[in-house]
Amino acid sequence: MIMKIKSCTPGKYISRIALYVTFLVLMILFISVFFFVKHSKEDKLMSLGDRVVSNFTAGLDYEMVDLLSFSIALSEDGELKNALIANDESRGYNILSKITERFKKYTHLKSLRIQVFTPDFFIFARSWNQGFEGMPIWWFRDDLEELNQNKEPKVGMETGRLLTFKATIPIRSGNKVLGYLEVIKFIDEFAIKLRKKGIELFALMDEKYLEQAELMRNFPLVDDYVIANQNFNQQFRPKIEMLDWDTFLNQSYVYKENILYLHEPIYNGAGKQIGIYLLVIPQSTLKKYEKENQSISFFTQFSDEDIEKVVKEWKHPHGSFRSEYDKDLVGLLPKLNKEDKIELEDEAKSILNAYSKDELIDIVIENKHKEKKIGIIK
Repeated sequence: MIMKIKSCTPGKYISRIALYVTFLVLMILFISVFFFVKHSKEDKLMSLGDRVVSNFTAGLDYEMVDLLSFSIALSEDGELKNALIANDESRGYNILSKITERFKKYTHLKSLRIQVFTPDFFIFARSWNQGFEGMPIWWFRDDLEELNQNKEPKVGMETGRLLTFKATIPIRSGNKVLGYLEVIKFIDEFAIKLRKKGIELFALMDEKYLEQAELMRNFPLVDDYVIANQNFNQQFRPKIEMLDWDTFLNQSYVYKENILYLHEPIYNGAGKQIGIYLLVIPQSTLKKYEKENQSISFFTQFSDEDIEKVVKEWKHPHGSFRSEYDKDLVGLLPKLNKEDKIELEDEAKSILNAYSKDELIDIVIENKHKEKKIGIIK
């Protein structure tokens, strides 16, 4: 029997090699495209994440400056100083409660709380309730020790019974410290501002501070943190609980199920980290901000240049006015309806009557008007 051996012709052999080469090239091309798309997406997410974090920290700076400026202005209130000198706690409460009512009604400061301490850090008066006069506050406020040593204004997120923005200012009469004024604002208001921009905030305090933050002991936990803002979005809580927190905290972001997660440290007034801010950004918001002008802060509606100016004005927040309170009050009047002006007009007149002629001239010149003025101020 004669067996026939099939031979592979040179043409068929070359065709087979060409097929293998083509397949290999396509595979390399496919893998290259895959990695290019992946890295391009990662670069885009990292760039967007950096921008979000930059805007977020600028927004925090603005919140801090705003609170500190307001606190400095209130610390110059003569009536409040007189109440401290007279040790009139009831009068102090009435002054603080009226201030908060007025500013909640006419300004953006809706969650405002004010309290005054004696020089040895006992409560003198609070704006939101009575009955705590004489209670020591130093035992659960570690941040007050530094203030006691340097007598300098401070502002930051501070642990106490709650985690809140706090600006604490010495109240002075000459070189003597009469006490300390503290203005408090809840983080929830800032969270609402972010939510309007499509970003959800979780302010997470380190669990170890629960010993002093007794009003937060029933607040929900995530990993080793307590969720400080009570208005957090419940929809995202199960999602953040499922994150690999060890991995997340060791890298700048996590992108999972079309949601970008970012984190930034929470520092107190002494610069110590006490927790983290967790930012949750869904896909719809990501697409929106990819098209936004990068020079605009989407948290504050100010440009980066505007925010820098605000920070630079930290030390001189009220221009030619004697205090920020005077400046805010006078600036608020033109924005009110006629019927709302009556009470504040009387107060503004009383304040400005105490100014000298030169001070009033400086205010008029500075107050937006650039054209040359001719005439006499009487």
